[in-house]
Amino acid sequence: MKKFILPVSFACICLLMSGCGDNASIKSNNLETALADVTERHSEESTYAVIANKEIKETEKGVPQMETVLEISTEEETVLKKENDKTDVSAKKENTSSLSNKKIGWYFMRKKDHTTPGSPSEIKDIGKYDAYYVGDTSEKVIYLTFDEGYENGYSSKILDELDKYNVKAAFFVTKPYIRENKELVKEMVERGHIVGNHSVKHLSSPDLSDTELENELTETSAYFKEVTGEDMPRFFRPPMGEFSERTLEVTKNLGYKSIFWSFAYKDWETDNQPGKEAAYKNVMDNYHNGEIALLHAVSQSNTEALGDIIIDLRQKGYRFGSLDEL
Repeated sequence: MKKFILPVSFACICLLMSGCGDNASIKSNNLETALADVTERHSEESTYAVIANKEIKETEKGVPQMETVLEISTEEETVLKKENDKTDVSAKKENTSSLSNKKIGWYFMRKKDHTTPGSPSEIKDIGKYDAYYVGDTSEKVIYLTFDEGYENGYSSKILDELDKYNVKAAFFVTKPYIRENKELVKEMVERGHIVGNHSVKHLSSPDLSDTELENELTETSAYFKEVTGEDMPRFFRPPMGEFSERTLEVTKNLGYKSIFWSFAYKDWETDNQPGKEAAYKNVMDNYHNGEIALLHAVSQSNTEALGDIIIDLRQKGYRFGSLDEL
């Protein structure tokens, strides 16, 4: 049995108690009206509820209220949750119907003076959708993030380098990556890194319906918990950086923050690696306050340059932050 604290009106409690004796009555016309109103609204809940404890409170208008501890069985909890979820999903879908589904590929405009790069002009305010491409631009902080679509043998080395310099990062993983690298994903969690959601099939979000996009996230999240025993942190990196206003709203409604980036370079071609020095130079030429750096963990160049990057950015006064700060 699980206990829940639920607000229940005084009239509703009177309704529950009225069956305890034939002489129970309510003389106030106002209270009778309230009782009639709550009879319909609370009839289903009251069939599950067992009053365990109650505390009378006064509302701002002086109307007595009770906070009641209700006990319901796991089966009853599931029934109520499903009904509430149906209502929530329906309301959220209505919210997305009026939004543009124009596909936008994320990009940024580099600045040579280490100031904040520009963001796409197609959307003016991604913040209202809980989406970020930079953190606090008034602070010397950098957020390291790695995308993981498949394993190329470097993730363990990256984890060791991060541990060596006491840096926490975020790894965005797909469901197939989790399935094929269970122990490695567990290690990311155990070492204190964020493991974010990169979907199941790595498809372009605007090409999916609301339900399909929701399934991409919830299926990955559920599998992550099955493997690690932990809830997946609600950070989402849209595959290929493709999004629309509609998809940002869908992910926001699911409780996710969409994480884009203000630095990246062509580092994902495993047969065309630029080398350690080129990787280092790319990072050091473009660092800036609040930077969210996108690196691919399949890159040998990134792995080899990571230690020097961390040391030299710290010498310039930067710290490495966690996405939890956003």
